[in-house]
Amino acid sequence: MNKTIRHASVFTLLLVLALLVRATWVQFYDSKALADDKQNRRNAIEQYANPLGDIIVGGDAVTGSERTKGGDLKYKRTYKDGDLYSAVTGYSSQVYGATQIEGIYKDVLDGTDTRLKNPLDTVTNKRADPGDVVTTIDPAVQKAAYKSLGDKKGAAVAVDPKTGRILGMVSTPSYDPSDISGSTESKEWQALLKDEDKPLVNRALRQPLPPGSTFKLVVAAAALEDGLYGSADTRTDSPNPYTLPGTTTVLKNENASAPCEDATIRTALQYSCNNVFAKIAVDLGQDKVKSMAEKMGFNTDKLDVPVRASESVYPSDMDKAQTALTGIGQFDVTATPLQMSMVTGAIANGGELVSPHMVSQITDSNGDVLDSFDDADSERVMSEDTASQLQSAMETVVEKGTGTNARISGADVGGKTGTAQHGENNSKTPYAWFTSYAKGSDGKEVAVAVIIESSDAARSEVSGNGLAAPIARAMMSAALKS
Repeated sequence: MNKTIRHASVFTLLLVLALLVRATWVQFYDSKALADDKQNRRNAIEQYANPLGDIIVGGDAVTGSERTKGGDLKYKRTYKDGDLYSAVTGYSSQVYGATQIEGIYKDVLDGTDTRLKNPLDTVTNKRADPGDVVTTIDPAVQKAAYKSLGDKKGAAVAVDPKTGRILGMVSTPSYDPSDISGSTESKEWQALLKDEDKPLVNRALRQPLPPGSTFKLVVAAAALEDGLYGSADTRTDSPNPYTLPGTTTVLKNENASAPCEDATIRTALQYSCNNVFAKIAVDLGQDKVKSMAEKMGFNTDKLDVPVRASESVYPSDMDKAQTALTGIGQFDVTATPLQMSMVTGAIANGGELVSPHMVSQITDSNGDVLDSFDDADSERVMSEDTASQLQSAMETVVEKGTGTNARISGADVGGKTGTAQHGENNSKTPYAWFTSYAKGSDGKEVAVAVIIESSDAARSEVSGNGLAAPIARAMMSAALKS
């Protein structure tokens, strides 16, 4: 064999070996990544080859599957009252993927979860019948929230304080997931992406904003737990007007005639006195306020319900003036409606915070339970005495303070209003907040948080009591009647 042939043979052998190594690598190491790649159409073909399992609300399916007219994707997802439940279900689209419950429990809903397989399925590798996801959502509460929010831009959450079950979750403007569930690029999808109001964003979970005066509940809890004041009825050392420490900036109260000078915590909540809570935050110091906020769920990026909520933030490394502003829910404090419902829920539940969740069970096609989430984790975040005092003060807010629009006949209702600055130098319409709880005579309880980002109300008419409290009242009434 001459030298040229020998070199060619060696080179060819090396190419064959390289090909074998690459084939082995792809088969044994890259196969999982390639199989899971979202661009792999075989996954979509397999996922939509059969009807999907359902998402259940109040015992009824709010999702379905419909046979397509052609192509290799045999079924597409359908939604009953899609606009009403989109903040709960998310969407399952043949083109755009799946989000929220649809995405988190995709394997259960399409039958690929290994827990769904019986022994014969395991042997034959046959896809199992899909399972269902049972939610904690109460249809009456959901409908009350959606109807009351109407064409306003905002969100609302209702939670059972005792169990952590999310009873209602609405984000507006909403969208119908059925419009984007098919296999073709849709004009509806492009419209959703271009919409300045961002209907695809779940505002209840994923849009933290300044909570304004609703955050005063956290500051009040910190003050009572610390013993800064003996009770919610002890007069505070709070000058009015209050000048932010180290500055010449005077912090004003919304109601100039309110009795806010040296007001008690009860009176300060009743009239939403900025001077009192700004002063309390400074006296406590940022670390103590932050500690209480974190006990209630702030500053964690791992709050899953099971959809992951955005982090609500209480900042660090502030000067005293900035700390004062955090006392009224401004500066860099942000919160989601879910977070503020957790604050109120902990107060209503005697100081114990139960982890919120909106899925109660995962079942197979026969209704047998694969997973149950009814026993949620709980943590004591304040003493029963502190919670009791705050409940009493919050009920004063509703009885004769800034939250009278939340009154419900025959129920004990406590609440806190809030408005928060929006835009540079508060140039845009303020955010209107209301967070509250209601307790019925039969033992039923519910905690609610509502934010209105914008509405058709004049700027002078924007308030937590005027815009958000009626929505909270409708949700609480529905929950107590269910």
